[in-house]
Amino acid sequence: MPETETSYPLSKQVPSREWSPGIHYAQLQTLAPCIFPRRRLYDFELLYIRQGSLLTRMDNKEFRLSSGQLIFLSPGVYHQNMIVSASDSKLLGIHFDFFGESVITREEDMLVNEEEVLPHKFALEAVTAPFSPLSEEPVYTPSPECVHAMEQLVHEFTMRQAGYEWVCRGLMLGILTSLLRSQGSRRLAKSSVHGERIRLLIDEMELQPAGRWTNRSMAATMNMHEDHFSKLFREIAGMPPGEFLRSIRHREARKLLRETDESIEAVGERVGYPDIHYFSRVFTANEGISPRAYRKLWRIL
Repeated sequence: MPETETSYPLSKQVPSREWSPGIHYAQLQTLAPCIFPRRRLYDFELLYIRQGSLLTRMDNKEFRLSSGQLIFLSPGVYHQNMIVSASDSKLLGIHFDFFGESVITREEDMLVNEEEVLPHKFALEAVTAPFSPLSEEPVYTPSPECVHAMEQLVHEFTMRQAGYEWVCRGLMLGILTSLLRSQGSRRLAKSSVHGERIRLLIDEMELQPAGRWTNRSMAATMNMHEDHFSKLFREIAGMPPGEFLRSIRHREARKLLRETDESIEAVGERVGYPDIHYFSRVFTANEGISPRAYRKLWRIL
């Protein structure tokens, strides 16, 4: 039976206390260049690019994503994903709904069979003032803390220890909140010449975390007073410059420890900590375990 004409995604205005996300799938993937079939989902998906690049066609638009970005895919919306990097890409995918309403027992249950569409299965997007729907502008650059929460969620969902559902729900609420809060900084960056320049500076810091990024040197580059620069940076990035730098260095260190065989000293140098003892202290303070223990634990898992 053909589906009646409906505009997707479907949404529901609700207070934040009614958000109770259910997690259906969370996984890290390494994919070679390829083109996936055009499809629709019954639930939502966050697709984060850890390495490589992705092209997504959706709503007659093309979105090209590079490392460090994610796309918010909504139920009922046709889309097609393509891995367009020259080599393998590493992706992190999370399927969820906002109210724990979807019954998903297999990965196939997330995909719409166009020969037998079940309209009641399309999940609703929660919308709460003062934020805009996450689906409104689907491409995001999540903060280092948000990326860390996504990685933790994948770990919890994979290991499935007692109580993992509660942990995943809490992490998902934090992830969604972080993305919603980033809307303000994105609008500020678009509406301000200084904001756009700081947004580009942030992108540069992401690419070169080992650089000598002092408040004084960055403010001078922006031709701004240091205090004004720090205030504007915080409004856009959600944290002071020094804290942001530490967070991206920690994120990059975790990635290198997981994905390379470089020595602990070499990893520290690559993220901006040439003193191995200082690097170890900083990493342990952030992660709760030493770099060596982190690498060993990750490889066991």
